[in-house]
Amino acid sequence: MPIASSLSKSSIAIAAAVLITSGAATAQTAPDTENGRYALSPAGDGFLRLDTRTGAVSTCTNSSAGWACYMVPDERAALDAEIGRLQADNDKLKGELAARAPPAKTDEALPKSDSLKKAEPKVAEGERKIEIPLPSDRDMDRVMSFVERAWRRLIEMANRVQRDVNGGKI
Repeated sequence: MPIASSLSKSSIAIAAAVLITSGAATAQTAPDTENGRYALSPAGDGFLRLDTRTGAVSTCTNSSAGWACYMVPDERAALDAEIGRLQADNDKLKGELAARAPPAKTDEALPKSDSLKKAEPKVAEGERKIEIPLPSDRDMDRVMSFVERAWRRLIEMANRVQRDVNGGKI
């Protein structure tokens, strides 16, 4: 077992060395502009700075006092506030609508007959007949003359279109 114990001691030593060197590397923290926290883009006389962790945007300009960055007004917060207000209004209106709606089930008995339906005249059983009046000959003549006139107009229209296409010749 001397080989196994020497391997485990050497692997422990390597692991300790790695931990020590990584600890020293993290102890020296890099500035926030490194490691991709801020993204800079040229804009006008200065830069736009985006904080990739928070999403905040700032404008950075060089003045006589040096570089200064100022937060850009965040419309997202205003939009979120408006969305929240609209959702609250929507919930309130849904509640009011639910309060106005009639209950789904009532304990009252429904009426036996429809009160809106017109009462039919009472007729004796032997007199029940359904009569459908047929059109008279005069009504049939009027319908036939109408259909005939419509057909003639359709044929005349087709002839005019054909003459226009052929340049006046049939």
